[in-house]
Amino acid sequence: MRPKEWVAFVGLGLVWGSSFLWIKVAVGEVAPLTLVAWRLLFGLSGLAAVVAVRRSTFPRDRRLWFWMALLGVTNTLLPFALISWGEQHIDSGVAAILNGTVPLFTMVIAHFFLKDDRMTVPRLVGLVVGFVGVIVLMGHDLDLSQASGSVLGQLAVLLAAMAYAGSAVLARRTLRGIDPMVQAFVPVLSATTLAWISASLLEGVTVPTLPITWFALAWLGLLGSCVAYLLYFFLLHNVGPTRTTLVTYIFPVVGLVLGVTFLNEPVDLGLALGALLIIAGIAIVNIRPRRAAEPVEVPAKV
Repeated sequence: MRPKEWVAFVGLGLVWGSSFLWIKVAVGEVAPLTLVAWRLLFGLSGLAAVVAVRRSTFPRDRRLWFWMALLGVTNTLLPFALISWGEQHIDSGVAAILNGTVPLFTMVIAHFFLKDDRMTVPRLVGLVVGFVGVIVLMGHDLDLSQASGSVLGQLAVLLAAMAYAGSAVLARRTLRGIDPMVQAFVPVLSATTLAWISASLLEGVTVPTLPITWFALAWLGLLGSCVAYLLYFFLLHNVGPTRTTLVTYIFPVVGLVLGVTFLNEPVDLGLALGALLIIAGIAIVNIRPRRAAEPVEVPAKV
């Protein structure tokens, strides 16, 4: 990847990696769908401002609007709701581990549906090494003796990971050439609309009262659902879905830093080894063979 893409990659990892902490904070006061609704409202407001300033051009093809609206469900509303619900029953660290499976699902799906994102030996090795790093890094948070009580929460986050993986491939197949601003705005618009309808019908929307909850929702919305999506679609069409979703391997590293800084959590050899494996996995997957380099696409303007 080029320097600009690496900056976007690391930035996306930092923003989304911190989201598990803030979801855990917010879900302590508001129900999952209500959390998603408020989060997306913040995110939509930020994206609307960016689109207005940039004067982005929207496509006229109705099929493109359909695909973007569908991505609002599969890549935003559904995984957001599943992860928020899951974190009612499991620790945020465990959620980060399970979300680290996104590149594995993406690699398999992309191999069958994308001609320019085939599975290679370096990618396979890198993905496995990175995933092992995720398990090593956060393995001390897994208590198998209590797994039965949190199995539904774990399954929910795994389903969210599958939704993210399939959505990355779908976006790459259907939305090439569209302004990343538009690709971020339209799905969030459809997801926000459906989230408020769903929350009103199923939970009855509540207004948070705690300042820390409002801060969490604003963080999740403005950074996790606005800035992060702009970076996500930029990377998706410049480096492909497999490499883009590899950003999920940064999440546990971010969680470790937050834990050490704010919760005084200890750092041991296993945590350090896991972090090194994650970095190694990212490096291996991003190796480009000289003889079979992937086609170069015109970078999207962000």
